[in-house]
Order: sequence, then C-alpha cells, then structure tokens
Amino acid sequence: MTAATAAAAAIHLVLFDMEGVLSHYDREARAVRLAALTGTTPAAVREAIWGSGLEARADAGELAPDVYLRALGELLGCDMDRETWLAARRASITPNDAAIALAGRAAQHCRIAVLTNNCGLVTDYLDYLNPPVAQLFGECVYACASFGATKPAAQAYLGCLAQLGIAPDETLFIDDGEANVQGALAAGLHACRFVDVETLARDLQRFGVIG
Repeated sequence: MTAATAAAAAIHLVLFDMEGVLSHYDREARAVRLAALTGTTPAAVREAIWGSGLEARADAGELAPDVYLRALGELLGCDMDRETWLAARRASITPNDAAIALAGRAAQHCRIAVLTNNCGLVTDYLDYLNPPVAQLFGECVYACASFGATKPAAQAYLGCLAQLGIAPDETLFIDDGEANVQGALAAGLHACRFVDVETLARDLQRFGVIG
C-alpha cells in the first residue's frame, strides 16, 4: 500500500483480525489444557482439533457449535461440554494490550470491528475468553463461521461488511497473515499486515485513523 493510496483512502471502518493482532494465540497451551481436562494427551488433542480438519470445518460454518463439540468429544473419547472447551480455549489467549489500545484510538475517528477465523463459540463467549477485546468492540466481533467461509475467501470479508453496512473501499483490514491480507485486497478492501505494534501505529497513521 503506497502512501499516496493511503492518503486518498477515506476509511470509515478498521476491521481487525483478533488472534495474532489483538491477542496472542498459543495453540500448544490449548492442547495441553484440553488434554489435562479430558484425560488424554496433547498429541491426541492436536489430531482431533486440527489434524482431522474438524476445527476448520467449524470455523467455516459447516458445523454448528453443538455438532462440533459432539464430534470433538467422539474423537477424544469423552463428553465435550462447553465449559471444558472454553477453559482450554481461554488458556490459549493472551490479550495484546498495546494493539488493543491502538484500536481504541482508531475508534475515536471511525468504526472498528473484528473478523476472526473462528466458530461462534468464540464470539458468543468472548466476555470470558478475551475480556479486553469484548469490552472495546462490543457486538462488533464477527466469527467467519457466520458468513460460511474463512479468510482469505472474499465471502468472509464481504459478508461481514454487508452486515456492518460498510463498503470494501471504505475499510482498512489488519491481519497478521499475508494470505488473509491478500484476500482482503482482492475483495476490494485496503489492507495491511500486522508485524508489530509500532508498524500498526504507522499504518493507522498513514490511513488517517489515528493522530
């Protein structure tokens, strides 16, 4: 994104990825915690959640939360309730306070929202999983599962923006994944890759959403 393009952009929404930007995500901590809670091993958890493709299907909206939890329990040989799943999921999340503070500054100049590759369990229980993000963004936190596709598919971005009533060219998208940044650009959004908080601050300044 060139400085000239940034200067010409009229940004009405900054759309943030959550994990990797507004929070740090520790997949191994999640696996270890869920293994401890279910009496299995981290390797078995990793295979059940990611190796099987189960979580990817849930994130894409192919499986309703209760169906996903039941299938996960079957793979692990246990009953999987929401409390157990959420406790392990919470163990994987550490809020990035500096990035959240920058999002708060952006909110003084335009709208802000979150689009995350997750199923509805994450957004439904965000007050428990990631309180600082829940407090700042309120109801404007969207799971890609709601739109039937995960980033970098255009359907994920455009479904979210349609719900928000914002045009792609009025939106700045921030994500730590290069593929997701490229997907957003292909869908007509402005987009920057999150590298660190200092780079994020410069990008938000270039687009005129923080002073």
